[in-house]
Amino acid sequence: MNDSPLTILILAAGKGTRMKSALPKVMHPLAGFPLLWHVRRTAEALLPDALVGVIGPEMAAVAAQLKPWPTVAQTERLGTGHAVQTGVAALPTGNTNGFTVVLYGDTPLLRADTIRAMLKRLRAMPDAALIVLGFPCPDPLPYGRLKTTNGQLDAIIEYADASPAEKALPLCNSGVMVFRQDALVRLLPMLDAANSKGEYYLTDTVRHARTLGMACLYAETDSTEVLGVNARAELAEVEGLLQARLRRQHMDNGVTLIDPASVQFAADTEIAADVLIEPHVFFGPGVSIGTNTTIKGFSHIEGATIGSGAVVGPFARLRPGTVLDADVRIGNFVETKAAHFGEGAKANHLSYLGDATIGAGSNIGAGTITCNYDGFRKARTTLGEGVFIGSNTALVAPVSIGDGAIIGAGSTITRDVPPDALAVSRADLRLQEQGAARFRNRKTREREGVQK
Repeated sequence: MNDSPLTILILAAGKGTRMKSALPKVMHPLAGFPLLWHVRRTAEALLPDALVGVIGPEMAAVAAQLKPWPTVAQTERLGTGHAVQTGVAALPTGNTNGFTVVLYGDTPLLRADTIRAMLKRLRAMPDAALIVLGFPCPDPLPYGRLKTTNGQLDAIIEYADASPAEKALPLCNSGVMVFRQDALVRLLPMLDAANSKGEYYLTDTVRHARTLGMACLYAETDSTEVLGVNARAELAEVEGLLQARLRRQHMDNGVTLIDPASVQFAADTEIAADVLIEPHVFFGPGVSIGTNTTIKGFSHIEGATIGSGAVVGPFARLRPGTVLDADVRIGNFVETKAAHFGEGAKANHLSYLGDATIGAGSNIGAGTITCNYDGFRKARTTLGEGVFIGSNTALVAPVSIGDGAIIGAGSTITRDVPPDALAVSRADLRLQEQGAARFRNRKTREREGVQK
């Protein structure tokens, strides 16, 4: 551990009753991942020496989201001060020369750079006990207010306890705080619940620090960065803000979005430069796209790796486990799952290709399906290089098609096909001259008989 270790507490014990959900609030999804995942990623970007999550009882899913970092249960929800007391009790002891950052599991848009700037300023003032992150907020929004003088923080007034004049103060409290560890150890035992809510306010540490002659600081950020999620409408608002941020990041990195507002990204989507994305494309988690690729409109992609020069869509669905090598073509209404396409392979129309390996240069005709599930287990279809699959073919797995083989349209393939073979499996054509005319005449007579 270094001389000034960094500890992070993530407070995530809230029930989120306004979400009206059995799912813990911090586990609701945002850009493909739980709210808490975003906060954890911000925290880990700061390279902490220790991280502890303060969670509620019976929140195994929340604890799992933070593993391998430890969690501690706040059995009684007695306010933010009590939550921090609970978390600090679980921290490593012995070194109080570092800093402790307090974050919230329902505040996913906070940037690591904002915390770094707070730490830098606190380190620069050895006599300061803490720094608080504020944001401009007009009355009457129900946030605590920051009372400041000459660039320093005098007090944080909880909204429920604020006078009309205090509610008019221009800076609001985000709740995000950074403490010197030695100061935090002194200040936490001084907290009490003598307030309108009967809770232990972490914000009271400012008042106690000032009483002890310690300086307190504040930093400012935009209000959107510290938005918390307490209801479904707020979750939707934060989703919109994060999507706007992600779109801008991708465009700044050289990605062309024809209609940015219609494209939905996951937080971990990786896209190389010179990729073109048409309107109404959805990216789920786990997508990586190589350079010079085109994603056409109305495609849905998740858990897929797409090589350079590929063309996907329109109306394509790539499910988890899909891998497209360079210059692959996946066309309209093609669905893939756990399928690896070799360089230059094509499936341009109306096919399902699941649990399959498709060799370089192979061409899959319209209406082809890999019959990969027999009701009990999945099986794999393997196509060699340069294979041609005719339209409306069913490949019944497990089955292997050798290099250069051709499968005739309308075939059902249940056995392996050797390289360069031609395989056709269909019923013989029966042709009856004037059969259609006889059929129509018979049906007409039957209909007239019924009508009489």
